[in-house]
Amino acid sequence: MEGPVPGEVRAGGPLIVTEDPDLLDDLLRLCAAAGAEPRVQHSVPEQTRDAAAGGSPPRSGAGPGWESAPLVLVGEDAVGRVRGAPRRGGVLLVGRHRTEDPEVWRAGVEIGAEQVLRLPDREAWLADRIADVAEGTGRQALAVGVIGGCGGAGASTLACALAVGAARAGERTMLVDADPLGGGLDVLLAGEHAEGLRWPDFAASRGRVGAGALEESLPRLHGLRLLSWDRGDQVVVPPAAVRSVLAAARRRGGVVVVDLPRRLDDGVAEVLAQLDLVLLVVPGELRAVAAAGRVAGAVGAVARDLRLVVRGPFAPGLDAEAVARLLALPSAGEVPREAGLGPAAGEPPGVRARGPLGRFCSGFWERALAGGGAG
Repeated sequence: MEGPVPGEVRAGGPLIVTEDPDLLDDLLRLCAAAGAEPRVQHSVPEQTRDAAAGGSPPRSGAGPGWESAPLVLVGEDAVGRVRGAPRRGGVLLVGRHRTEDPEVWRAGVEIGAEQVLRLPDREAWLADRIADVAEGTGRQALAVGVIGGCGGAGASTLACALAVGAARAGERTMLVDADPLGGGLDVLLAGEHAEGLRWPDFAASRGRVGAGALEESLPRLHGLRLLSWDRGDQVVVPPAAVRSVLAAARRRGGVVVVDLPRRLDDGVAEVLAQLDLVLLVVPGELRAVAAAGRVAGAVGAVARDLRLVVRGPFAPGLDAEAVARLLALPSAGEVPREAGLGPAAGEPPGVRARGPLGRFCSGFWERALAGGGAG
């Protein structure tokens, strides 16, 4: 199975494909507000269609770059003119018809659209998305979530170890604590007194968060940036703020590791929608496997790629292959136990490069960042 690949570098501004003058005016206005320079095309260039059919590739400089644009906004009027274009990410179908109309959704599926948007209802969301690609100048971060299949599975430990391992390997790394009731990853990293912003500081965020400003505002621990919780009573951040912060974290490039709670609410759904890969950590016990089945069902309905990480020791009759078979999930490996970690020992998870956990994390990143297989 192929592993997650960081977002491709795409040059220039959004590509707009429409002949509807009113819709074009709206899209140009949103691009101007976001500081993006769009390119407008009435259809997909014939050279692109020929290449998709196995013919000659497009000539250098030909057409507006269906493949290279960071975002493609296709008007409802242009659906018939983009059929047959190469499938790619970042395609949005935009119009004024009701999104409940089955024909609209059918058209979106035909062109491989990620979303179907109705204006003016989704203008604010679309403006933020355009601004995201306008700021981005390189690869988006590879975003990996970690969630426990049951209580005490060791998901937070693995999330910290993965982040520490990525930073040690020279990756620009951000660790995000998405579990307000988990006790705080800053404690696990012995950085609860480190200066910097925490989640409640971003609760009022409504618009776009700058990637650079976010990075500089967070505590720096063990070569990575950490977004965690404070010791106050606020444990809820509005979904819009979560989306803005995670989008900014991804725009900065490198690696983003998210420690996920075992419950799904609107905020967690926003996080899952931005993750390339989710690792489900399951101890090798029958009760843990039973509980993990429920978590896998809920998370798998939202996550684009869910894989299993099994942690021993195993109950009689169980091994890593049996757990993967019972949960019907692809395996990302077996994470070893390692004693002497955590705040009590003064040593964060994964800090020992040659320890069992450090070696697991190094191997995981080698595969995931190379785009091979994480399993």
